[in-house]
Amino acid sequence: AADYLVMAAWLAYLKSRLLIPQQKDSDEPTGEELAAALAFRLQRLEAMRDASAKLMNRSRLGRDLFARGAPETVSVERRSVWTATLYDLLMAYASQRQRHSVTSVHVKRRQVWSLQDARDILTRLVGQVAVWTPIERFLTAYLEDPQERATAMASAFSASLELVREGVIDIQQSGPFETIYVRASQRTPEEIGAGEPAEELQEKEVELS
Repeated sequence: AADYLVMAAWLAYLKSRLLIPQQKDSDEPTGEELAAALAFRLQRLEAMRDASAKLMNRSRLGRDLFARGAPETVSVERRSVWTATLYDLLMAYASQRQRHSVTSVHVKRRQVWSLQDARDILTRLVGQVAVWTPIERFLTAYLEDPQERATAMASAFSASLELVREGVIDIQQSGPFETIYVRASQRTPEEIGAGEPAEELQEKEVELS
């Protein structure tokens, strides 16, 4: 604002000098001289503006121009390319699951029938029963607990095969997965003794084959 006021005052003074006739004994410059000085100052201002505009529009070092030998910035663009298959992803997931899973395994103790226990029970219960009787009937007292049912049936079946081989009992089954029937052996001691060598020979032949 002060610059504008100074310029307005100077132009008013110049205007007055141009309108008022020149005095003979005055030492002040004439209106023409003042007008010439003003034109010169305006030319200098215009030259300054042109020079500043040229300076601002020049290419800047480090942005538009680079000195010889100066390192140039290189932009690095990274792209991830996945080459893993679905099998690799599943294997990695499984390994992570195994790493964080519980490694200690505690097996619950269960009641298991031994072959000797089943043999003693069948020998005692079958006795002299001459009629075919389901094997489950002899094990009714031992099959109430569901946890012991599987081991009792497996041990009793294995023991029954041993007793059949020895000629103590006979077993039969009408078809696969059908009820197994047992009874006391109807063979005489002489038949049992006569059959033992043949059975032993058959077992030896199976082992050799």
